Amino acid sequence: MKLIALDVGSKRIGVAKADTKVRIAVPYGVIEADGSELTQIASFARVYGTNLFVIGLPRNNKGVETAQSLYVRNFAKALKEYLPDAKIRFQDESFTSVEAEEHLKARKKRYAKGEIDAEAAAIILQDFLENFTERAINAEPGETNASASAASPAPQPAKKSPQKKKSHVARNIILSLLALLILIGIGGFVFYRANLAAVEPGVECASASSENSTDQPEACKNITFTINEGDSVQSVADNLAAAGLTRNSLVFQLHYYLNYRGQPIKAGDYDLNKTLSVDGLIQQFIKGGKDDVFSFTILPGETISEVKKKLVKQGYASEAVEAAFAKKYDHPVLAGKPADASLEGYIYGETYEFFNGESVENIITTTLDQLYKVVQNNNLEQAFKEQNLSLYQGITLASIVQKEAKSAQDQATVAQIFYTRLASGISLGSDVTAQYAADLVDPDRTTYTDNAAVINIDSPYNTRKVRGLTPGPVCNPGEQALQATAHPADTTYLYFLTGDDGVMYYSNTVAEHNQNIASHCQQLCNAQL
Repeated sequence: MKLIALDVGSKRIGVAKADTKVRIAVPYGVIEADGSELTQIASFARVYGTNLFVIGLPRNNKGVETAQSLYVRNFAKALKEYLPDAKIRFQDESFTSVEAEEHLKARKKRYAKGEIDAEAAAIILQDFLENFTERAINAEPGETNASASAASPAPQPAKKSPQKKKSHVARNIILSLLALLILIGIGGFVFYRANLAAVEPGVECASASSENSTDQPEACKNITFTINEGDSVQSVADNLAAAGLTRNSLVFQLHYYLNYRGQPIKAGDYDLNKTLSVDGLIQQFIKGGKDDVFSFTILPGETISEVKKKLVKQGYASEAVEAAFAKKYDHPVLAGKPADASLEGYIYGETYEFFNGESVENIITTTLDQLYKVVQNNNLEQAFKEQNLSLYQGITLASIVQKEAKSAQDQATVAQIFYTRLASGISLGSDVTAQYAADLVDPDRTTYTDNAAVINIDSPYNTRKVRGLTPGPVCNPGEQALQATAHPADTTYLYFLTGDDGVMYYSNTVAEHNQNIASHCQQLCNAQL
């Protein structure tokens, strides 16, 4: 069951997502509260495939709802009216933005304000998941996941009538009780600190590369510890105590909620030993198990064919990969793509982390999500419109620019040359498009065996012969190429080439272009396409 969490503010709305099978809340992004927020939330919910929402409901430190609480409830009402089938649950929250900022600061990386809102939404969703049951989400709407009784102030203890006379005995009893509470507090703190230590503290373990690594003390011998999907912090703590890996289950839980709340414990297998403190254990669980996730890198400029080969190398069946890429995907970034066009150009180049067993369909959807973020964050659709291109055409031209040039400056200049050629009715004359055309029909070059054959191939993708844009992208462009195509350089050049020294050379006439070939491109210009 998939869930979306919202941290609602008057200027921004933080968004997080989670699957109850994994119970790990992940920050997704931020939506500006500019009047289109309901549409954007509905679009994301449709793409993510859920109608279940968890919304943070703020209260003051006395548990009483505030003006912000009313704002959130009104927002939830508007969302329900916009999405009648939406199921909305509130999650008590306060100071989540402060907590989110502390998490981001702890990572020692620069962050934007929007990241705080997204992190706060993840904290809200993680709190909800700690006590999640399907019965609770499917029941008739109630108050909050944390506590229905929190809607009204907690009952206050009855006030005692002041005594008319204070005896020395009463005063001594009060002082004694106060002293006892202080002693209990000190004792509790000492107990808490003592139980944060490793079960076997002070034992030095040899590293795996050491000559003495096979002759380890008993405390250094690893124990395989498994955290299953859906395990709560309490069950993890209880299992650790039962395995002799921590001193006290309650202390483990308390330390987690005091210091690591909102940073989810990840399912997986872990190699642990008795020399690890509570902090050491929790930090490993937050990082993830030894076989929990895998990294998958797609480079800007790669084609779908190359991505498919990487997925097969990763261990996916070729049939499953082909079937996933043949499917139709309902995603906002694909809105202008022709129905019969492939996903070429849309599998965004980035390094991703996926859980083992992730479906190819979800991997594809993740790349589409990332491209959509780049398009939205850089307002690319509007920028391409100003160049008289649709988003699909902009991605198509950017893919050719990606293949032709490497630096941002050269890509912007090449983009301007292509715009000038399009406006003048001159063919783009791009060798990379002829190469792509040949790859489609003859990837092993058994028919088109030399460059002359390749550049004369009869294909709508071959801009050496055909005027205008190719029917679709020839690779997956990166953000740099997309930006360069959206904001081209201000030049008058009409020709370009990459020299043998890797430098781009530009010219305005055929004669100048031929001179550049003779002077700078004897090897690269004759390389096999």
